[in-house]
Amino acid sequence: MIHLENPEGPDSVLSLFKENGFDDTQITKIVRARPHLLLSDPENTLLPKIEFFRSKGVSSSDILRIITTSPDLLNRSLENHIIPCYDFLKSVLVVNKKVITTLKRSRWSFLNNITKTMVPNIELLREVGASQIAISFFVTTYPDFAFIKPTKFVKAVQEVKEMGFNPSKVVFMEAIRVLLFLTKPTWEYKFEIFKRWGWSKEDNLSAFKKQPKFMTNSEEKITKVMNFLVNNFGRPSTDIAKTPVVLNLSLEKRIIPRCSVVQILLAKDLVKNDLSLSTFLLPNEKWFLERFVIKFQDAVPQLLSVYQNKMDLIDVEFQSEKVGGTELL
Repeated sequence: MIHLENPEGPDSVLSLFKENGFDDTQITKIVRARPHLLLSDPENTLLPKIEFFRSKGVSSSDILRIITTSPDLLNRSLENHIIPCYDFLKSVLVVNKKVITTLKRSRWSFLNNITKTMVPNIELLREVGASQIAISFFVTTYPDFAFIKPTKFVKAVQEVKEMGFNPSKVVFMEAIRVLLFLTKPTWEYKFEIFKRWGWSKEDNLSAFKKQPKFMTNSEEKITKVMNFLVNNFGRPSTDIAKTPVVLNLSLEKRIIPRCSVVQILLAKDLVKNDLSLSTFLLPNEKWFLERFVIKFQDAVPQLLSVYQNKMDLIDVEFQSEKVGGTELL
């Protein structure tokens, strides 16, 4: 509850918001979250912060969204907090556009005390040999994790180094993010999940070094993908360990349609039996269609329908047996 002795002050704050493009819904959200902003000096306290972000290339629509979702920005000192925070991020990311991207992705990027979190964390990454590209990737892609308490951050970096990751590579940052994201019990439980599918601890660690992100998938997602590839598609579970990135793909939209096509081609001896999962699951849509669907459409006219989930495999088998007493395929 705030006491308004003079309504002219709050009215001028509301007018400032409207003049800078905020609609009634956005203004209401800001005021409800931080009602004391109505007591601020609009011209000397609020406007300079809006103009600062505008001067750095933040679009009007982004300014509206950022301030609406993070109204505490307007409580921070421009000279003592916002500008120093921007300057440090610019020194790390170099490109102004990346600083803006970081601000848009994380409400904490300009709210935290960077001297107690991000500054020591970035210094540590540089000390262990992280490249500028890797650090820039980490801050812009996972900004919230760059603000983790240094004690926790140091532990994650040490563990990742001990696993043998190269600090100069982006995958080093991916691994740090995963260890910061997962609790120790969850990390150990994920190993148990893969152990049930026949992975050794070495298989799991090897897969993690190739693609750390797969460890963040839910048990349900992991189980569904493993079950399909192992039990339905007939691949050894260790094949997935060799290409763990497939665990990040959509089962319904990518894995099942592509495996269905390949299953038909294998049955017709149109492709080699030793096709790796990466050969047909990882390439883009255009490449897959050209190499595995269009290329074989004369021999198997139903391939596109199978790929688009318009026809079951059993239908293909039935139609391919014989047409008018003559074998079709």
